[in-house]
Amino acid sequence: MNTQQEEVLRKVEQQDIAFLRLWFTDIFGSLKTVMMSPAELESAFDEGAGFDGSSIEGFTRISESDTLLKPDPSTYQALPFDENSGLQTARMFCDITMPDGDPLYADPRQVLRRQIQNARDMGFEFLASPEIEFYVVKPFEPGEHPRPADKGGYFDQAKRNEAPKLRRQAISALEYMGIVTEFSHHEASAGQQEIDLRHTDALTMADNVVTFRYIVKTVAEANGVHATFMPKPFRDMDGSAMHTHFSLFEGDENAFHDPDDEISLSRTGRQFIAGIIEHANEISALTNQYVNSYKRLQFGSEAPTAATWGVSNRSAMVRVPTYRLHKAESRRVEVRSLDSAANPYLAYAAVLAAGLRGIEQGYELDEPARDDVFSLTRRERRAMGYRDLPNSLDQALRYLEQSEFMAEVLGEQVFEYFLRAKWDEWHDYTCQVTPWELESGMDL
Repeated sequence: MNTQQEEVLRKVEQQDIAFLRLWFTDIFGSLKTVMMSPAELESAFDEGAGFDGSSIEGFTRISESDTLLKPDPSTYQALPFDENSGLQTARMFCDITMPDGDPLYADPRQVLRRQIQNARDMGFEFLASPEIEFYVVKPFEPGEHPRPADKGGYFDQAKRNEAPKLRRQAISALEYMGIVTEFSHHEASAGQQEIDLRHTDALTMADNVVTFRYIVKTVAEANGVHATFMPKPFRDMDGSAMHTHFSLFEGDENAFHDPDDEISLSRTGRQFIAGIIEHANEISALTNQYVNSYKRLQFGSEAPTAATWGVSNRSAMVRVPTYRLHKAESRRVEVRSLDSAANPYLAYAAVLAAGLRGIEQGYELDEPARDDVFSLTRRERRAMGYRDLPNSLDQALRYLEQSEFMAEVLGEQVFEYFLRAKWDEWHDYTCQVTPWELESGMDL
């Protein structure tokens, strides 16, 4: 037993933990949990906790269903509440292995781990910092249209609704778990909120995003409202993004910083951006994995519509912020295509892989977009040399299924299952007869 595991066992006793939650996600990022008594933890560290992997979306076939959860002691945190028992609980994220100890290649954490290792082999550490948007809506029954829980606008104090209180409670819960937040505010649309997380290594951040969703939903429920990370729940309001700032560090040095460059962006940073732009269509199904994701990209304010980059340009897919231009540790790139419902493990793995490919193969970066790309028509974008992003899930899936590069990044099992499941989702969506069709077509 290593030192980290021994430290967790001590904390469990000191904090009087009654139950342990072993957390992991399926390939779509949905949180799964196994409850465990503290008495079983030492055994779980040594041998893992067995479960039926064939029952989890995309994990194993029924003939290979025996899988093990191996708790990662570095992720141990006491939870600030337990919505069921009221007893003190803690959580740990788990890596998933086969009985022989080999990693389960379908585990989303392992997909990201492999790309992080690729980055380390090149001498880089990969950091991420997301700005997570979500809506808070009033309780609603199945079949009812949701309604925003407040009427606030961008940066509104909104004293007459629950929004500030809910954000404060969520931030307090996150900070209790060691997840550092930077900013919080009301977003542009009624009911829409944003909380930004302080940068850390990408695997920890992906764990933090999953934790964030759990915390926000739990706090919202305790306040009698509902929080949703659906990319675009309202036709006439903005979509919810997860703009994420990425950087690569070589030891203590920011590999994206060049003090002699006009925008302090190094050649490595430019190649990283070029990789994301070059492979933008191939990674779209992972950064935007739902049918509804493309409602945000097509019709959401400031959502990217083309594979472009820009300096301070919020209509570009990849933006280079110019805050604190000469502060080396602040040089970063912001990828604005990601939405709040993305599986952070797969989305971050796809972005990292694309950026590393740009560095490895020396991709050249075109001139930055200086236009309001979102306001341009498709024809205008093409005339200006901008390459459109997919505008529907089926387009994104066609790019993904033709990509040998992303098949290698995801691994055969995740690649094939993800495509099959998402094609089923697209079919379920397109076979519907919608109220709009009935209202406009019954007199035909």
